[in-house]
Amino acid sequence: MCGIWALFGSDDCLSVQCLSAMKIAHRGPDAFRFENVNGYTNCCFGFHRLAVVDQLFGMQPIRVKKYPYLWLCYNGEIYNHKKMQQQFEFEYQTKVDGEIILHLYDKGGIEQTVCMLDGVFAFILLDTANKKVFLGRDTYGVRPLFKAMTEDGFLAVCSEAKGLVNLKHSTTPFLKVEPFLPGHYEVLDLKPNGKVASVEMVKYHHCRDEPLHALYDNVEKLFPGFEIETVKNNLRILFDNAIKKRLMTDRRIGCLLSGGLDSSLVAATLLKQLKEAHVQYPLQTFAIGMEDSTDLLAARKVANHIGSEHHEVLFNSEEGIQVLDEVIFSLETYDITTIRASVGMYLVSKYIRKNTDSVVIFSGEGSDELTQGYIYFHKAPSPEKAEEESERLLKELYLFDVLRADRTTAAHGLELRVPFLDHRFSSYYLSLPPDMRIPKNGIEKHLLREAFEDSNLIPKDILWRPKEAFSDGITSVKNSWFRILQEYIEHQVDDAMMAAAAQKFPFNTPKTKEGYYYRQIFERHYPGRADWLTHYWMPRWINATDPSARTLAHYKAAAKA
Repeated sequence: MCGIWALFGSDDCLSVQCLSAMKIAHRGPDAFRFENVNGYTNCCFGFHRLAVVDQLFGMQPIRVKKYPYLWLCYNGEIYNHKKMQQQFEFEYQTKVDGEIILHLYDKGGIEQTVCMLDGVFAFILLDTANKKVFLGRDTYGVRPLFKAMTEDGFLAVCSEAKGLVNLKHSTTPFLKVEPFLPGHYEVLDLKPNGKVASVEMVKYHHCRDEPLHALYDNVEKLFPGFEIETVKNNLRILFDNAIKKRLMTDRRIGCLLSGGLDSSLVAATLLKQLKEAHVQYPLQTFAIGMEDSTDLLAARKVANHIGSEHHEVLFNSEEGIQVLDEVIFSLETYDITTIRASVGMYLVSKYIRKNTDSVVIFSGEGSDELTQGYIYFHKAPSPEKAEEESERLLKELYLFDVLRADRTTAAHGLELRVPFLDHRFSSYYLSLPPDMRIPKNGIEKHLLREAFEDSNLIPKDILWRPKEAFSDGITSVKNSWFRILQEYIEHQVDDAMMAAAAQKFPFNTPKTKEGYYYRQIFERHYPGRADWLTHYWMPRWINATDPSARTLAHYKAAAKA
C-alpha cells in the first residue's frame, strides 16, 4: 500500500504543485520521493512508500536498466509476479512485485499486461520512447485512483482526491477531479510540451469473466459441473488459494475480526495458512466495539476457537462522534452507511498502528456483494434479479465498502488485503447458477456457509450467524450505533436547515438530519465536489428509509427468535 501522484504538462511551478502530494503522506510512512521526468520539465512523479515487499529496492518510480524509457508508479500487490517471471523467463532487476508490469508491457503491450496481473493495483506507466502514458486500475478498485485533466492537456493523477483538489492550472480556476474507473485502463499520447491527449479508455475485465492470468496460476484443477459437493469443494480450494497468495509480504500480518461469517472464515483460513508456511509469529486478530457489543462477543469466541492473539478495542459514543470529522476527510465521501461503518474501522486501524507491529491487515470486505449477504436479498423478486443486484454492488464497491476499507486503514499507514475479491474466487462464484447463490431457509450466504460446514474452521454458531452490519455490530442490540449518531445529530441540525437542504445541496440532497450533518462536514473539506458520490447506498426492494440492517423486518424477526 503506497501513495502515488503524478503531473503531466503543469503550467505552475512544480515545487509549489508538489505540496499537494504531501496530502497523501499517510499512505506511505516509510519513504518519500519526487522525481522529474528527463526532457519534460513540467512532468513529475511523487511517491509515498509503505515498504511491504523488497525493503531495499522498492522505491518508485520504478526504472530498470533494460527499459530506461519506462517509468512506473504503482500502488498495489501483484500476487503472481514470480509465476509470470518464471513463465516468460523475465530477468528481474529487483524483488519488487510491480516490476512485472514493465516486463509484460515490453512483451505484449498494455492490454495483455493488465489482463495478466493477478492482484490489486492502480498505476501510472510512462513510455518516453513511444510518447505514451497509461493509467490502470484493478477490477474492483481495491486500490484507489483519481485523475484531473483539462482541455489543454494538463493531467494530474493521485491515489486520493485530496492530493489533487488544491492544484493550480492556468486555464481553469476549479480543477475537475474524478475517480478512475475500476477494471479499466486509459491510453494517452504524450506531447513534446509535456501535455497529454486521451486516445482510448478500455474496460479490460468484467468480474464475471475468468481472468486471463488463470491460464498460468498454481490452483489445482477444479472439478467441472454444478453438483453441490463439487461446487463446495471448488469454493474451498479457491478460497484457500486466495488467502495463500496474499501472504506475500516482508511485514507482519494481522486480521480484522468482527465475529461475522466473512472475517471469521478469513481469520481461520489465514491462521491455518500461516502455520503451514511456518511463520514464526502468532496471528494478531482485532475486534472493536462498545461494551455489550455483539461483535466483541462473537469475535472472542472465534479467536478462542482458532487460537489467535486477540485484541479487543473498546470505544464509547463520544470517541466515535469526535472522529467523524477526520473520518469524513479521510473517506472523501458523505455516504451515510459508509461513514457509520468507517468509524469503528478507523479507530481499530489507529489502535493497530499505535500498539502493534502488524502492517498487512486481512479483512472480509467484498463477501456481502459477491455472495448476496445483505439482508435485503431475502426480498429479491427472482434469482436473476438477485444476480443483477450482486453484480451492480460489485461494480460500485469502489464508491462504498472498498473505499471505506482502503481509506480507514491507509489513514494509519496499514495495507488491507481482501481475499473475497480474489479474481479466481469471485469469477467462479459468479459463474454458478443464480438459484444456487440466493438466500435459502431464511439464511443469506447459504452456499458459502454450506461449503465450510464440515471444515471445523470456525464454531458452528458463528458459521450460521445471521448478517450483522459492521456499523451496528459494534454496539449492543438495545442501542444501535446509528441511533446513537442520530440522537447526537438531532441537536446539531435544526428543522430550518432541513427545510433549506434542497436549495443548499441541490445534488444528492440529504433527506435526513444525519445525511445533512455529514454533507456539511464533507463540503467544508471538499467544497463543490459532491459528484464524487453518484448516489447514496440503500437497500433494494423494501422501501427502506435507512441503510441500517437493524431497521429491516427480517433482522427484527431474527433478533426475536
